[in-house]
Amino acid sequence: MREVAEALRAELGAGAVTAGDGLPARYLIDWSGLPPGRAGLLVRPASTEEVAKVLAACHRLGQPVVPQGGMTGISGGGRPGGEVVLSLERLRGIEEIDPVGATMQVWAGTPLEEAQNAAEAAGFLLPLDLGARGSCLIGGNVATNAGGNRVIRHGMSRAMVLGLEAVLADGTVITSLNRLLKNNAGYDLKQLFIGSEGTLGVVTRAVLRLEPKPLTHTAAFLGLPSFAAVVETLTTLRSALGPSLTAFEAMWRPYGDAVVEAGVALPVEGRHPFYVLVEQQGIDPERDPERLEAALGGLMERGLVLDGALARSLADVRAFWRVRDAVAEFPRLYGALHAFDVGLPVRHMEAYTEAVTKGLRALLGDDAILLWFGHLGDGNLHLNVGYRDGRPLPHEAVDDRVYAPLGAIGGTVTAEHGVGTMKRDHLGATRSEAEIDLMRRLKAMLDPKGILNPGKVLPS
Repeated sequence: MREVAEALRAELGAGAVTAGDGLPARYLIDWSGLPPGRAGLLVRPASTEEVAKVLAACHRLGQPVVPQGGMTGISGGGRPGGEVVLSLERLRGIEEIDPVGATMQVWAGTPLEEAQNAAEAAGFLLPLDLGARGSCLIGGNVATNAGGNRVIRHGMSRAMVLGLEAVLADGTVITSLNRLLKNNAGYDLKQLFIGSEGTLGVVTRAVLRLEPKPLTHTAAFLGLPSFAAVVETLTTLRSALGPSLTAFEAMWRPYGDAVVEAGVALPVEGRHPFYVLVEQQGIDPERDPERLEAALGGLMERGLVLDGALARSLADVRAFWRVRDAVAEFPRLYGALHAFDVGLPVRHMEAYTEAVTKGLRALLGDDAILLWFGHLGDGNLHLNVGYRDGRPLPHEAVDDRVYAPLGAIGGTVTAEHGVGTMKRDHLGATRSEAEIDLMRRLKAMLDPKGILNPGKVLPS
């Protein structure tokens, strides 16, 4: 490591390289609940050229590197194990907003919320949104193909990336900052890096597609009697609202109880078996709210919605979202919870959640915390598991009960948070041998020495 440190200081200057001992916790721990990792060195380049120099030196010396964004992941993807930590936090800022092409070029170290605010100031919407918006970085969003709250309308990060710049393991810079919606000139190389979690290259800049700023923005918070009512509500609102339906978040009753315990008030009276947060963003200030109110009125007449609150201001919309974002408060109440972010067809969700809940109760007992919630409209469910007293979980047995049923119903072990280390050995539950073999061949071609984020994504 001394030789590596000397080489990197020679390339970047002493101020950009810090010894691993005594590093702040933010470089050693993410939101996965795993214990803090350890770093040999911390490197904080300030440009693409400096990133290239770091990787070229580490490639030459065979030194493993862990790229890092905002460290808000829950899969251990950025957690170091003694490698060189390559933090992208200094690659920060909005380079350009093109109001005619409706695009934004942004550095990888820019917080998502900063990019959202810049787009809004220019009269646009950057649709990507997630609870960690103030901490997560654009490069990490791209590297994990982050999903978040509005996938039902706008898709994952992949749908918003028109072009990007990335640095390969040997320091080669691939600059493909495409701004065109239509470009069929050869292979779409950016797709290699989106969702690869820093194992194939390090994203340094991205061109993002922007959407027109909505003219209407409202929401409703609903209490429902059954999962069947949740599904019928989703179907009805999709038909009634069309593309103005931007979010459909479902929460099981134990989640609602936990939110109340965290000090966040539910917008509806009483307790219900299920809660749903509906968000609408559109362009018709007169008819959009009418459509939502009419659809909800019909659902209540049919007994599918027991109670509901309709936002009358943006402050109300934010208050409704605080219920969904209250998940960030759960570690304060319960300590570290084991978090899952599975994906599966909506038609299988009721049977799946009931079977998994039954299996986990048999394994863990009735005092275990099981919190189901998620972006139901796009097939993404979250589950947080733990004990109030912080007792350790039998993680392997818990994982098996959650992941094993997914393959047979067309599901995935991770819908948006990535594989990292925590789901690596379960990748085969929802990916075929041929797919995993092709992933390994791509890794061997682009990173022949295996220095980029070693031990992540691919099973050992």
